[in-house]
Amino acid sequence: MSKGAFSGALSDRKGAVEVANGGTLFLDELCEMELNLQAKLLRFLQTGIFNKVGSSEVLHSDVRLVCATNRNPIIEVAEGRFREDLYYRLNVIPVKLPPLRERGNDILLLAEYILKQKSDSNAKHFIGFSDEVKALFCNYDWPGNIRELQNVIENTVVINDGDVIERDMLPNSFGLGAVKHSSSSKSIHNINEQSVQLSPMSVHDIEPLWQVEKRAIEDAIKSCEDNIPLAAAYLGVSASTIYRKIKGWS
Repeated sequence: MSKGAFSGALSDRKGAVEVANGGTLFLDELCEMELNLQAKLLRFLQTGIFNKVGSSEVLHSDVRLVCATNRNPIIEVAEGRFREDLYYRLNVIPVKLPPLRERGNDILLLAEYILKQKSDSNAKHFIGFSDEVKALFCNYDWPGNIRELQNVIENTVVINDGDVIERDMLPNSFGLGAVKHSSSSKSIHNINEQSVQLSPMSVHDIEPLWQVEKRAIEDAIKSCEDNIPLAAAYLGVSASTIYRKIKGWS
């Protein structure tokens, strides 16, 4: 075997699949994978064998696969960007991680952990956050998720000195995004609650469940421009379920 898989290579380097043999292989941003590479991954998962680039030698690797993506795989399948057979091959034990804005007080635990990391690596002595900053962190929408939290804290630590992170130490750009709990949204919520209490549903307003379901499915299909697999993805059901329902209505 040659020393490299391509012209000019100086050594026979092992790839990730070969290195992970007997252990766990983590694939991040799975839905960013090109379709031709998806086909190769599916073949490997089904057979456990692979070839190095530029080599005809058949190798075997036994790995546990863990994948991550910030996209909805079902929607990617419905829109033809991700192979359906690969999705069902990988979707054995799905774990959904909620976005930072839905983590409640976990935000503060993560922030304190990141603060210690950034303080140590930058030879600073920060040990916590002021109550005002804690409140801001818990009410901010965090559109950039954990990476935004890391960026905000690192920016603050690098530029400032002290023991406690105060509001005026945070980057000027922080807080420009959406906020989870504004007073206006609370007011609207209260008004809606009052209207429901003042106008309770009558028994004559109750629709049969199949009619409610039918209307929801038809509206979803219309919104997806008659793309039933895509509508099914947004509804959280399989396309076959939608087809079965439509057949039952006819």
